[in-house]
Amino acid sequence: MSKASIFNRARPALAFAPVALLAMSLSACGWFSSDKDETYNEQPVEVLYNRALDDLGRQEYKLAAKEFEEVDRQHPYSVWATKAQIMAAFTYYQSNKYDDAIIALDRFIQLHPGHRDIPYAYYLKGLCYYEQISDVGRDQRMTQQALDALSDVAKRFPDSVYARDARLKVELTIDHLAGKEMDIGRYYQKQHQYIGAINRYRTVIERYQTTTHVPEALHRLVESYLALGVQSEAKETAAVLGHNFPGSDWYADSYFLLTGEDYRIGDKSGGSGSGGWFFGLF
Repeated sequence: MSKASIFNRARPALAFAPVALLAMSLSACGWFSSDKDETYNEQPVEVLYNRALDDLGRQEYKLAAKEFEEVDRQHPYSVWATKAQIMAAFTYYQSNKYDDAIIALDRFIQLHPGHRDIPYAYYLKGLCYYEQISDVGRDQRMTQQALDALSDVAKRFPDSVYARDARLKVELTIDHLAGKEMDIGRYYQKQHQYIGAINRYRTVIERYQTTTHVPEALHRLVESYLALGVQSEAKETAAVLGHNFPGSDWYADSYFLLTGEDYRIGDKSGGSGSGGWFFGLF
């Protein structure tokens, strides 16, 4: 038996670690015949589980996770083992060990598809992805995984206590994905790659039409169409922008690009005065 395996078997009872190390030393010299059972310290399930909870309360996450796993290992058929599995996943999540948490949650979901904590398991898995979302300048694979997992919670468990927060985070995640498309579109536009920019802005308008990025996407389309000399498309896009977001600064900017006029000057009525909104433009 290797040193690592003997030490791992002794982990549930850390106080016995010196004894285990002494046993390994004697065995190496041929003076002691090691036995797996001598380094295995089975304990009552309540003792293991409560100790894990205590360590979790002290934010000793690494130790708590191992102890919850020990509950499952020593007492796999007890009701405590099932609870310990979800608690181990939660402990990994608390310590930002998201990959370990996801592995534990996937195992729990596979083994206990009808358990009362299944909605929470799906929700916690979604949070593991959600909390790893990076800024829009980086790859958004994690954002898409968060969207998929949280959408799954809302669809599978619409009446659960987790559904409302899952739906809110879905909206924020979609907005984040739209922001990524805008970031790429602006980059293409600065590089004078207007077709690429137009495709990105149209993706925002068509796929993420409920997000906060749509007014800017419409204005950037106006800019890109004008840069290509496509006046008709620019005017139609500005009309859509003015109809849906008449009070936005993005529409004011588009109106100025097409007319050379700033209708906001001297007009405090919200756009109903001279210069008008898009209705008077076309």
